[in-house]
Amino acid sequence: MAEAAAAAGSPILDLPEPLLLHILGFLTDARSRHRAALACHRLLAAERTTRPALSLRGNPRSADFLLLPPAFCFPALEHLDLSLVSPWGHPFLSAAPADAAAAAPSHNPEEVAEQNAFIAARLAHCFPAVSSLAVYCRDPSTLESLTQHWQGSLRSVKLVRWHQRPPGLASGADLEQLLATCPALRALDLSEFYCWTEDIEPALAAHPTAAAALTELDLGLAGATDGFHSSELGAIAGRCPNLRKLVAPCVFNPRYVDFVGDDALLSLAASCPKLTVLRLREPFEAASTSQREDAAITVAGLVAFFAALPGLEDFTLDLRHNVLEAAPAMEALAHRCPRIKFLTLGCFQSLCKASWLHLDGVAVCGALESLCMKNCQDLTDASLAAIGRGCGKLSKFAIHGCDLVTSVGIRRLVTALRPTIKEISILHCRLLDTAACLTALSPIRDRIESLEINCVWKEVEQPDSVANGTTGCDPDDDELGEVSYESASKKCRYMELDDLVSWEMLRSLSLWFPAGELLSPLISAGLDSCPALEEISIKVEGDCRTCPRPAPRSFFGLSDLAGFPVLSKMKLDLSEAVGYALTAPAGQMDLSLWERFYLQGIDSLHTLYELDYWPPQDKEVNQRSLTLPAVGLLQRCIGLRKLFVHGTTHEHFLTFFLTMPNLRDMQLREDYYPAPEHDMMITEMRAESWLRFEMQLNIRTIDD
Repeated sequence: MAEAAAAAGSPILDLPEPLLLHILGFLTDARSRHRAALACHRLLAAERTTRPALSLRGNPRSADFLLLPPAFCFPALEHLDLSLVSPWGHPFLSAAPADAAAAAPSHNPEEVAEQNAFIAARLAHCFPAVSSLAVYCRDPSTLESLTQHWQGSLRSVKLVRWHQRPPGLASGADLEQLLATCPALRALDLSEFYCWTEDIEPALAAHPTAAAALTELDLGLAGATDGFHSSELGAIAGRCPNLRKLVAPCVFNPRYVDFVGDDALLSLAASCPKLTVLRLREPFEAASTSQREDAAITVAGLVAFFAALPGLEDFTLDLRHNVLEAAPAMEALAHRCPRIKFLTLGCFQSLCKASWLHLDGVAVCGALESLCMKNCQDLTDASLAAIGRGCGKLSKFAIHGCDLVTSVGIRRLVTALRPTIKEISILHCRLLDTAACLTALSPIRDRIESLEINCVWKEVEQPDSVANGTTGCDPDDDELGEVSYESASKKCRYMELDDLVSWEMLRSLSLWFPAGELLSPLISAGLDSCPALEEISIKVEGDCRTCPRPAPRSFFGLSDLAGFPVLSKMKLDLSEAVGYALTAPAGQMDLSLWERFYLQGIDSLHTLYELDYWPPQDKEVNQRSLTLPAVGLLQRCIGLRKLFVHGTTHEHFLTFFLTMPNLRDMQLREDYYPAPEHDMMITEMRAESWLRFEMQLNIRTIDD
């Protein structure tokens, strides 16, 4: 093919090798690189030479990989993701594999160990320059096989595990091998790794040199329901004095022993003075807003904390307990940390009082580029107007659970930030239904690129303060007309709103729905023209068992999304929609009927290229599985090329997906805690069954 192209006088093949590699380096999209590599042998070699990152989803024990020629190599590849290798969640390098049939043809431990060593060496040969590694690690033996080949070059490692911690494992054993054999390690990411909080500090204490060299530490801990106590956080900070980034869940509840308070924050700042990114959150929620207690974090403590970290650029303190009168602390943040750009706060009250003409509180932080405020119960429209005047560089803004904010404040904020704002998130604000949100965002319709809202198709009840006009904004400044619904299925009425302006820059849309709510009114609410929308994320949350049974032939309304001409990616998350997995009581719908309700019409989305789907669950049996109606509806998506199901399904259902003409990439991922140890107990799915399906999928002929 290369000779034919050269004979035809292809200009690109006449370029010098360094220039060709430089041009190919500008191709970042994986599929575009694949297409270029298929043109000729020279471009194929150039693509392998310049590729910086790769995520493997195939089976590393297959003959296709083990028998690759020695010339197959990616010499410049630095980031390698092995956390999604097939079958997902099964240890492909382990002394005690979860499924012997999938892991090796022999049950002999010596032969298994020998094959593991060969696979690890094969990976090291194909990817010799790996410095950033992500791997699914069920037990420490996986790291033992891999790190010996890259121990001198690994600088960043991400561990993934959604299964339960192996029984009998000593504290810190998961990290022992990594810290002992990788002296160049600088970043450790455990945001999707389930372990105990007690496992971290012993591992760091056993290897003080490796701990002191760390500059980034993410302790998000997948599935964590508890956080680090004050003594644990202080010990970790003392072991890692050079940290520039720290992410950790913490116990802020003052009723708990050894909770995190002012002293713990000051100790953290003293131990890690180089911190530029600090994200602390409380992983569990209070029962309700009315029962939320005050945190042991004070304004004086925050002022001293900010003074100790002058280089802070990204700060998150997401609490479930109130921090009162926080405005002086925010002013200290702006003064003491002049480089602060990203700020996320939860349950901070009096962030911006906006009582006078001068700016106060968080509105003084003029360098902010991203601001997220959660559960700020006294945040008003006047506060948003002041933030719009003071934070003129904001490109991302989010408010969640702020019950006094109305469409008046949102409109004044986005009008002031029109030159810079690109991303908006408005969730669970009691006085903002969907129509009011979309109407308030009309000044930036032609500029916004990412939007997240919750879908509530009803008029909201206004409290006396709003009805009496005491929210802090002049109603005459609103210029919003009447916004109301005649019914959930009828078009909204808008006055003084130019419907001809489209959302021409909107590329990403995220929607939150309560269980049983319909998508159908979304278009009439104002999202009727989105010519550039490429990705949509839908999350449904609630108890389907308490929802009324939908009317006959009434469905969620995915077919209404067919009006978006370039929609190619969808995330449909029903994981928090709870129902009956088995036989439902009389008058109730089981999960199979709810899946049909939500998925009906998805086949009309002809441009859909990639789908991530989370099935609904029954918490009583910890089951998230595709039902027969869901499989039948997904099968009809003839344009779908990538399908990732975040759950499992019955083995015999897989044959349905082989009839999808363009499906090239599919995977079952049980990436939730606790992932089932033995899937056969629920759905009869085995690892070897999945590998057979994957082989049948790969041998099919795809038109393009």
